[in-house]
Amino acid sequence: MTVFDTQIDALAGGPADLARHRGRALLVVNVASRCGLTPQYAGLQALHETYADRGLVVLGVPCNQFAGQEPGTAAEIDEFCQVNYGVTFPLTEKVDVNGPGRHPLYAQLVSTPDPDGHTGDVRWNFEKFLVAPDGTVAGRFAPTVAPDSPNLRAAVEKVLPA
Repeated sequence: MTVFDTQIDALAGGPADLARHRGRALLVVNVASRCGLTPQYAGLQALHETYADRGLVVLGVPCNQFAGQEPGTAAEIDEFCQVNYGVTFPLTEKVDVNGPGRHPLYAQLVSTPDPDGHTGDVRWNFEKFLVAPDGTVAGRFAPTVAPDSPNLRAAVEKVLPA
């Protein structure tokens, strides 16, 4: 089983169908609307626009586990992302990324170390996981690593299928 086999719903309802992204690189990011890192939405959208044609899918995963910084409903989250950041990349349902209710998607991601060797629980909003086209987790990046970081972009380029 890979990330692409995991069941998760889309923000608007219904299955997000990660299997349709098999063969593409996937950047999974737990997102929040009321965080000091929320402006990263702009960088994630730019990353999406830059690399979508080469096979990158940015996947935003709303989470309210960090200081209650994503309290909105699905409709409120969608509106916030579109109005403030012009987000066109897919967003999933709001999930838990840590603890006993950790979503199975994150259960597959968190054992991957970041460049500093951190594994386990997601530390904060906007932690990033890079999934290769074959579904293996190819990298993990701390929340403070900006979407335009040279290290993140180099990792993305390394796993792009096209």
